[in-house]
Amino acid sequence: MKLRTKIIALLLAVVLLVSMPTLVRKVEEQLYPCKYADVVETYAAEYDLDPLLIYTFIRTESSFEPDAVSEVGARGLMQMTEETFEWIKTKLAPEEDITFADLYDPACAVRFGAYYLRLCLDRYGGDVATAAAAYHSGWGTVDSLLNHEDYAGDGKTLPTFPYSRMNHYVEKILHGYERYTELYGSSI
Repeated sequence: MKLRTKIIALLLAVVLLVSMPTLVRKVEEQLYPCKYADVVETYAAEYDLDPLLIYTFIRTESSFEPDAVSEVGARGLMQMTEETFEWIKTKLAPEEDITFADLYDPACAVRFGAYYLRLCLDRYGGDVATAAAAYHSGWGTVDSLLNHEDYAGDGKTLPTFPYSRMNHYVEKILHGYERYTELYGSSI
């Protein structure tokens, strides 16, 4: 009887060892999902963005909740403020009958958020960290830091992020993007 128990225990251990990577992968995919794939893929292609970066911003901003509202009133999957929405609307959709409330629609939120992310990346030389700081804190804040000799770096990107909330946000984006890339690579 003891030998049989040991054999069963050994077989269970082998099964667990063999299936563990698959289980871990499934858990990680739940933690780093790729929801709204059609919308994300569409606007990633339209604005020449890595879809994994868009997923990273959505995960960080709203945890994929389309009805999310921040403490400052930002809305939707990519958490855009009304002021930013109105400014982007003048560039992206001046003739369209859309309102700030439309950011609760995932397609609108990703369209506007991805466009703004593209603008941030273009403004800051493609540097994801500085673009993330600008997405979170605004161009004015980032530009002001770039004009400050203690933070300027190369004048286009920030080597450090002096505000704790900004720093925390940038770290979340960089870590999330790294995890998405490790999980999905170029398979998306």
